[in-house]
Amino acid sequence: MGQALLKLTMDILSQPAVLIALISFIGLMIQKKSASDVIKGTTKSFLGFIVIASGASILVSSLDPFGKMFQEAFNVNGVVPNNEAIVAMALKEYGSTTALIMFFGMIANILVARFTNLKYIFLTGHHTLYMACMIAVILVVAGLEGFQLVFVGSLALGLIMAIFPALAQPFMRKITGNDQVGFGHFSTLGYALSGAVGSLVGKNSRSTEEINFPKGLGFLRDSSISIALTMALLYIIVAIIAGPSYIEENLSGGTHFIVFSIIQAVTFAAGVFIILSGVRLVLAEIVPAFKGIATKLVPNAKPALDCPIVFPYAPNAVLIGFFCSFLGGIVGMFILGAVGAVIILPGVVPHFFTGATAGVFGNATGGIRGATIGSFANGLLITFLPVFLMPVLGDLGFANTTFSDSDFGLAGIVLGNIANSFGSLGVTIGVVIAVLIPVLYYFIRGRKDVPAEKGTTV
Repeated sequence: MGQALLKLTMDILSQPAVLIALISFIGLMIQKKSASDVIKGTTKSFLGFIVIASGASILVSSLDPFGKMFQEAFNVNGVVPNNEAIVAMALKEYGSTTALIMFFGMIANILVARFTNLKYIFLTGHHTLYMACMIAVILVVAGLEGFQLVFVGSLALGLIMAIFPALAQPFMRKITGNDQVGFGHFSTLGYALSGAVGSLVGKNSRSTEEINFPKGLGFLRDSSISIALTMALLYIIVAIIAGPSYIEENLSGGTHFIVFSIIQAVTFAAGVFIILSGVRLVLAEIVPAFKGIATKLVPNAKPALDCPIVFPYAPNAVLIGFFCSFLGGIVGMFILGAVGAVIILPGVVPHFFTGATAGVFGNATGGIRGATIGSFANGLLITFLPVFLMPVLGDLGFANTTFSDSDFGLAGIVLGNIANSFGSLGVTIGVVIAVLIPVLYYFIRGRKDVPAEKGTTV
């Protein structure tokens, strides 16, 4: 019975659509909305995230063959970072510990938001699961067990879930034009780097959304068309290098390799279109519903939402960011090979989601130059960080995959090295002190309860 309840709780909390619907329901109930409004708001929030997840699944399905074509075309082997793959392996041994850390970590996140100025409730359930899993692995390798393991892991997770959205918020204000929505995706370090780079290099650079196409190419102003055509060109080039026989025998089921490549490219564009539609639906519902939570439980808290939440603000930057981040991954791969380190291959899926988002952040501060150079820097970052993360993951560090996004790298490297240097007692004291510092600052230096700005635009 206990295991079944634990699994049910973990399944609920790891599903963004269910978690968002639950938060919407609670928020609307707290505001004493009518039954009609509660049903409508909860269902639309649920529906919106299902739409986003469907779009993401379509994207991943179209990018998977591209990754295989790329490896075949350029004959490269190494570690391919992928959060889903490494977590699936880790949960076989660390599943129960991960579930406990995740559950109590979400409670710790609410408490941190309530009693510090880090007023962000992290609502990206699957990333919470991944971070809880990584923390569990690192702490078990360091020798923690039982209550101490869950206590330290939960505190660390709760703090991480509040710190990274706070790091992203100055850029989110620039992107969205308001201060109502936070950002909850654990590659924030790369996005902040992109935004910082954009502010350094992007003076007088116009926005990616102001790219002027010749009159005869006016159709490219439609982001769906430009994404489909650009991706088709990229797919066909890589397909030709990989060879028609490889694609038709291993990927396309006999379909001509050019036809297969074009279908995958347009499927990719369809996935982006679906994600943008889902984001608009979610934003229209979650912000009003979340006000009930913020008002009653955590004054002025913001919902920290997944990375596609920023895609509608700069669709051109999404595509530019993907290309430039992937290019950064390729350059980083050659650098690692040259110095004799573990070779980290550029995973197409992580480079799309983190690169696209980095492009939006870089564009917000530095226009086209910010989007290109900033997302390239993100590509380098998510290539180099896994090299330093792998040694602190114990036996899991020798797998042919690892965590892909920058915040996993930073958090894992810091937590793992503290644990390795100072042992279980040292990491316990370190995490407790890290939580107490913002709590004491909140009570000693004063509380910043500034009302959020009104209005949300996409």
